[in-house]
Amino acid sequence: MHTSAKELAAMIPPGFTLGVATAAFQIEGALDEDGRGPAGWDVFAAKAGNIVDGHHPALACDHYHRMPQDVALMRELGIDSYRFSISWPRIQPGGSGPVNRAGLDFYDRLLDELLANGISPMMTLYHWDTPLPLDEAGGWLNRDTAYRLGEFAAIAGAAYGDRVARWVTINEPATVTTNGYALGLHSPGLADFANGLPSVHHQLLGHGLALQALRAANVAGEIGMTNVYSPMVPNSGNPLDWLSAGAMDVAQNRLYADPVLTGKYPDLVRIGKFFSSFEHPDEDMDIISQPMDFYGLNYYMPTRVAAGAGDSPVPAAMAEAMGDDLSAATPGGPLHIEPWPDTETTAYGWPVKPEYLTVALKEMAERYPNLPPVIITEGGASFEDIIVTDKAANRSFIPDERRLRYLSDHIGTALRATAPGGEAESVDLRGYYVWSLMDNFEWSGGYNQPFGLVHVDFETMERTPKASYFWLQELLEERNLVASAGAAVAAAASSEPELAAGAEPGRSDGGAQPLGL
Repeated sequence: MHTSAKELAAMIPPGFTLGVATAAFQIEGALDEDGRGPAGWDVFAAKAGNIVDGHHPALACDHYHRMPQDVALMRELGIDSYRFSISWPRIQPGGSGPVNRAGLDFYDRLLDELLANGISPMMTLYHWDTPLPLDEAGGWLNRDTAYRLGEFAAIAGAAYGDRVARWVTINEPATVTTNGYALGLHSPGLADFANGLPSVHHQLLGHGLALQALRAANVAGEIGMTNVYSPMVPNSGNPLDWLSAGAMDVAQNRLYADPVLTGKYPDLVRIGKFFSSFEHPDEDMDIISQPMDFYGLNYYMPTRVAAGAGDSPVPAAMAEAMGDDLSAATPGGPLHIEPWPDTETTAYGWPVKPEYLTVALKEMAERYPNLPPVIITEGGASFEDIIVTDKAANRSFIPDERRLRYLSDHIGTALRATAPGGEAESVDLRGYYVWSLMDNFEWSGGYNQPFGLVHVDFETMERTPKASYFWLQELLEERNLVASAGAAVAAAASSEPELAAGAEPGRSDGGAQPLGL
């Protein structure tokens, strides 16, 4: 049984942020409106077979036209903060050059709406929607794209720097490289791991250049980046499985975290000639490893790794959910991902393992002694939802108990792991953002992977809060009650007459007495 909202609220430390997250391309729609330019994802999604069931992001959640309604849902939920991304092609249609005023204005309105409702904005600069001209010029294989992200950051910093509390430069570079350049599951649809590796370095350089640009713009908010982290677990005691898990850890976790947090690539990578082949490797690393105000960690699941090619790089359930046959994606590959035995899985085929969030936090603490404050910038689960309709009351209810339990277990695990005496107590954990506020366009999974606290009917666009929404609402209310009670106790204590240092209660002469006498 999951921890009750009241019990969980008592565990939340002061200043801990509870929020929800979305991404522009997944919710906005309006792809051809108000001067927005095309993104690489527009083209990728339009190609037959790339998206499950032929789904298309043209409308998505229609957030572009329903933004005030969605902010109202957040206000009713009671969240502290909203993490969202800004659409690069909506603001800078060509990926460089002129700015689209209508695009800037949309996010101006969003920021003002959030602040008017007491919601702190966390803005992500890049959440995968690369402007098409940049993709056509090589995307993240082209070093120039990193400089264009720096330029885009300067535009955003100048426009929004006075109102954004937290900035994320780039979201999940590991997913962009793996799914976009190695497996071909995401835009730009390339399936060549070896030749896709420059996308790693260029994204990290883009992060560093964006951070520099935001600092130069004197933005008021904190700045960080977000990486996905998956603990790698050997499938068996076979030494080859252990080696494979270690290699996967480097490829999916350390390759992206080490450079920004230690100033160097993992040893397994540095012994090769690849990264020394860049134009200015030392200068690049100085830019990549600049200090950040926080480090964003997205956690969804651990990964069970086995040696050998297997039938497919990933379990069949995952491949099916992504709408692709991966059996030939890496023929003769050195390793593959195995399903977890006797484990609940999400609709995506992802194992539900909250205990491995402790492992992720502990590993981060051990690997990076100078780890900045950490924010879990995404956590959540897709489950098939059942809509229960009460005709008499003319209302619908969605009892998503599995999602509710998932969130309770993961938030509780994170709080326990980082509390005094916890396995990752040295981690300064500052918050947890639920993915996602509402069901949305889940990339190659289309509309078949509902992660939302709010159900979206993609025909009518009607929003219906789920049970998990009301649970999080209760958690936030209970947290506020605990905080208010604590503040009242502190205020009462501070209003009592202060005793002179060392004075005995009841003495009027203020005479000091030795302790213990």
